[in-house]
Amino acid sequence: MQLTNTLTRKKENFKPMKEEKVKVYYCGPTPYDYTTIWNFRAYLVSDMVVRTLRFLGYKVETSMNITDIDDKTIKNSQIEWVDLKTFTERYFNYFLIDLENLWIRKADNISPISLLIPEMVSMINWLLEKWYAYLAEDWSIYYSIAKFKNYWDLAHLDKKWMKTGVRISLDEYEKEEVWDFALWKAYDEKNDWPNRWEGKFMINWKEETIYWRPGWHIECSACNMKFFWEQIDLHMGWIDNIFPHHQNEIAQTEAYTWKIFSKYWLHNGYLLVDNKKMSKSKKNFYTLVDVVDKMKGEANESYIYRWYRFMNYGAKYSESFNFTFDRLRQAIQNIKTFDEAFRRIKNYKKIEWKVSKETSDNLQYFVQNYITSLEDDFSTVEALVSVFDLVKYVNSWIDDNLFNSAEIDAIIWVFKTFNEVLNVFDFNIFEEQEPIPENIIKLLEQRNAEKSAKNFEMADKLRDEISLLWYKIVDDKNWSRAERQ
Repeated sequence: MQLTNTLTRKKENFKPMKEEKVKVYYCGPTPYDYTTIWNFRAYLVSDMVVRTLRFLGYKVETSMNITDIDDKTIKNSQIEWVDLKTFTERYFNYFLIDLENLWIRKADNISPISLLIPEMVSMINWLLEKWYAYLAEDWSIYYSIAKFKNYWDLAHLDKKWMKTGVRISLDEYEKEEVWDFALWKAYDEKNDWPNRWEGKFMINWKEETIYWRPGWHIECSACNMKFFWEQIDLHMGWIDNIFPHHQNEIAQTEAYTWKIFSKYWLHNGYLLVDNKKMSKSKKNFYTLVDVVDKMKGEANESYIYRWYRFMNYGAKYSESFNFTFDRLRQAIQNIKTFDEAFRRIKNYKKIEWKVSKETSDNLQYFVQNYITSLEDDFSTVEALVSVFDLVKYVNSWIDDNLFNSAEIDAIIWVFKTFNEVLNVFDFNIFEEQEPIPENIIKLLEQRNAEKSAKNFEMADKLRDEISLLWYKIVDDKNWSRAERQ
């Protein structure tokens, strides 16, 4: 297994610190609104990576934070006149629903940062003691980036950019600015709001209580300390988070532990909409809810989620991904191709026999190419080639009536193998469905008789009559069948 490590900018062999547990962390959402498709691009990549590692035999444990204390969550809850806990829980629950709809597995460990205050205070106190942090005149506590000699390594920054003595109190700031960042923000009277958290810090050998809240970056370090302690194997996230967020995570965690924080770093590329950066001013800013609402007249919701999940595999995780609604519509053709292949397999008139060597070799070829692609830096684009080749192979052999029952079972097993990572196939198609009504069967037989007699006008009328009864006719090479629309 190889992956491109953001820290070294090189493709490296993946070798976890301990085989019995691979520790994986990715940054969670800030629940101040519905989650955007940009955010879900990152979670789909994380899900694909974790599924691939587990598929390849690694024992993976995942952790994720929830940024329920943040400038945006506080501001938006104030606008709505809702207490912060109620406000953030509402949008976090929406996020979990979207995860389920997209078939994304939840992290094994999830913690709101409001429950990580003790861990954050403990880390900050240690950083104060070792002079990596200092108390500012407004009683906020800042991390001194000048104290951490390898500060620029992950983001590959030049040390000359560093601006000593300049501080930033906002949760986010411009990429070209390299400033000391807030570990704990002191309460400001203008923030007249009941949300205040207590931190007890040792300042000049005296315990002082400082009220308000932690900074943005310390939360992920504290979350990792709670669930994974000093070191993790893999840290994932958006490319935008390399600097400052992930660079600051490294600085504060490694100063605290004196150990390498994460052995590997993996970042997904930008999501563009119509080849432009997503923004409300450009009117190309979409949440998943917006996409479903825009497409609901064209397909049911479950199809839309499958489309979006599938179309994300069409670009390398590390590359920019361009979202368009036309591209989303194109994805349905691929999903329909898979579903139709499954229906053909289900309705194939099988004979009992064992799997031939030729079929066995062919299926093994598809599986091996699929695995090889994923082992090469999670190349889903190449992996999909094996999927489409299998579909083409199945359709061709069904046309020529070459499969037996054992081979059909083997093919279904291969699709299930592929689905351990992709998770886009609908295996419910193979389940027993309600029988076709007798009147539909009679109409189908009449239609087929008219078609055989080359009375195509009457055959088309019978097809339309069947369609009005919410069934459709599927013409295969060897037979025709009716299906519920």
